[in-house]
Amino acid sequence: MRHSVLLSTIASAALLTACAKTETTPEPIRAVRTMTVSTDSAAGVFEYAAEVRARTESRLGFRVGGKLIRRNVDAGAVVKAGQVLAQLDPQDLRLGQDAARAALVAAQVNFDQINADFKRYKDLRDQGFISSADLERRETALKSAKAQLDQAKAQSSVQGNQTAYAALVTDVNGVITGVEAEPGAVVAAGTPVLRLAQDGPRDVVFSVPEDKVGLVKAMAAQPGRFKVRLWGNAQAMPATIREIGAAADPVTRTFTVKADLGAEASSSVRLGQTATMLVELPKTVGINKLPLSALKEEQGHTIVWMVDKTSMTVRPQPVQLAGADGNEAIITGGLTPGQIIVTAGVHVLNPGQKVKFYVDPNVAAAAAAAAASANATAVTIK
Repeated sequence: MRHSVLLSTIASAALLTACAKTETTPEPIRAVRTMTVSTDSAAGVFEYAAEVRARTESRLGFRVGGKLIRRNVDAGAVVKAGQVLAQLDPQDLRLGQDAARAALVAAQVNFDQINADFKRYKDLRDQGFISSADLERRETALKSAKAQLDQAKAQSSVQGNQTAYAALVTDVNGVITGVEAEPGAVVAAGTPVLRLAQDGPRDVVFSVPEDKVGLVKAMAAQPGRFKVRLWGNAQAMPATIREIGAAADPVTRTFTVKADLGAEASSSVRLGQTATMLVELPKTVGINKLPLSALKEEQGHTIVWMVDKTSMTVRPQPVQLAGADGNEAIITGGLTPGQIIVTAGVHVLNPGQKVKFYVDPNVAAAAAAAAASANATAVTIK
């Protein structure tokens, strides 16, 4: 009997323990920082990193092959039209020129000899000592000698040009932006040796994401939409879009855009300067700025948590992210004025979760102190 009572007591205790374990503690109501979406937070400027480049940049190389024996300029050098930039070893080219000249002399002597013979045979034919057929053979030989002479002249001219090509001479004014071959290297004809940025207009080059290239194209014809701010200069200069890439870069998947600064501004900027391209969006595009801490990536989409004031619960709201402006995200869709958005702690929230508005303890203490002071003043007045 005692054994049965003991077993019953143990079973009751185990059942009570199991029931106690199944009880769940209610999830605490989280305090969240929030902000209210309003038209005052709208912004209409996209910023893209850019670089100042010459509109025309050439890769200079020799028109003949050979050993590079001298380079007269370094990167950053300012050069003038007609200046010799580099030199190949001209020894083999000069030997070829000497050979062409010798061949020209031989062809000239041969032509003179055959021409003199033709004149004598012509006189003999006129006197009836030879036939017309013999004279025709002499005339054919003269024409062949003349063709050989013309060929020798052309070959001599080509060899003379080849020798002159041993010196790399610039045709325009500009700045050397890169060096791609050093003395001692054997280069083939056309191999780039130097990069030259020609004097003249400057372009501001920047890259635009795939989803924004259509917007840039639409605003390219609108004056005043594009401005350039150079590094260390707070003043922005107007620019106009000159060229938009037809195909995306295979690596970055962005489109290259070139903006013209104008002749006056181009003279005051330096090649390679870092710049910021400012794209002012039209007012018809709804733009809102949110702290980056308000965004969450979920299943490949960007969302924010919106607070329902009636039930004090949160729900996810998909938004369209256009980019970033410092520590703020630029939102182009998904939000309307008056919505309450959670700005911190978004990664620990769940749909339908109860929340409450966060109150700064310092602000609450100051408000309580102010209320107590007001009450004390009221009592004193009474």
